[in-house]
Amino acid sequence: MKKNQLRELYKQKRLNLTADEIVSFQKNIFDQICNLNISNITTVHFFLSLTKFKEIDTQPIINYFRENGKRIVVSKCNFNNQTLTHYYLEKETVLEPNKFGVPEPVNAVEVSEEELDLIFVPLLISDDKNYRVGYGKGFYDRFLIKCKKEARFIGLNFFKPIEHINDINEFDIPLHQVIYPNKIE
Repeated sequence: MKKNQLRELYKQKRLNLTADEIVSFQKNIFDQICNLNISNITTVHFFLSLTKFKEIDTQPIINYFRENGKRIVVSKCNFNNQTLTHYYLEKETVLEPNKFGVPEPVNAVEVSEEELDLIFVPLLISDDKNYRVGYGKGFYDRFLIKCKKEARFIGLNFFKPIEHINDINEFDIPLHQVIYPNKIE
């Protein structure tokens, strides 16, 4: 399938998840994240979730990394050029929703992409080669290309990767890993 078809299909699949499924899936994903080796990680970038779209709740993951002494970074969207600007997320940082409802920092210190060690990436679906389908604006592809080569990109998803995305192009950046619920009973 092509990205546009996959985007629509997986938006709907995510909206169809029950509250119990989401709780179970998120716990499974969180448990996997807690098993990651984060000893060499100093600064971690997160996307802030939109519950209305049933996105994975990143707040417990943010809390886990903060409790383990990691610096937390989140972004603001620049809609004029479809890029992201990154800021430290401190406990006192004020967040306000942008025009799409995405929470963004207002009183924060800017951070360069070169400072990021680990980036958690939102997605709708990925394939076996860790290419992802997002919302289709290219914000994350433009962002990830600027990160240092040692940075790790981890996608978070409720769904197991599919075999293949038909229209991957030279601007698509593969992730290093995709975490999704496994061994759900």
